[in-house]
Amino acid sequence: MDKLKKVLSGQDAEDRGGLSEVAEATSLSSGTRIKGFIACFAAGILCSLLGTFLLWVPQKGLYLFAVFYTFGNIASIGSTVFLMGPMKQLKRMFEPTRLIATILVLLCFALTLCFAFLRHKGLALIFCILQSLGLVKRGFVIFVMG
Repeated sequence: MDKLKKVLSGQDAEDRGGLSEVAEATSLSSGTRIKGFIACFAAGILCSLLGTFLLWVPQKGLYLFAVFYTFGNIASIGSTVFLMGPMKQLKRMFEPTRLIATILVLLCFALTLCFAFLRHKGLALIFCILQSLGLVKRGFVIFVMG
């Protein structure tokens, strides 16, 4: 509809490059963005809850918890890509005010998964706790710094 309005008003007369046409063709409508955000965020919460329930499984519970909890957090953070787009999300994550929190969270994600797959229960649990603290700090920085 927006493209039709531009053509009818004469704003579409300039020669556009192929990259702008690709960006326009692959952009999502606002309704699709909201649905994608909700689906990805719900999947993240479901993974985190499933990880919490799997914590009580004998012998492998802590490993399953670490993996599902981390994937749930990654999906929850990744859901915001639907709202603002991947490039804007990455630019905002690595702004100077958010850089330390972002690196801390990403490092904790990686180390949690590494230690879970290497079967180091204690270290996997420590990095699960640290990733939670990092997410709280990241959320606080986003809330305060904008």
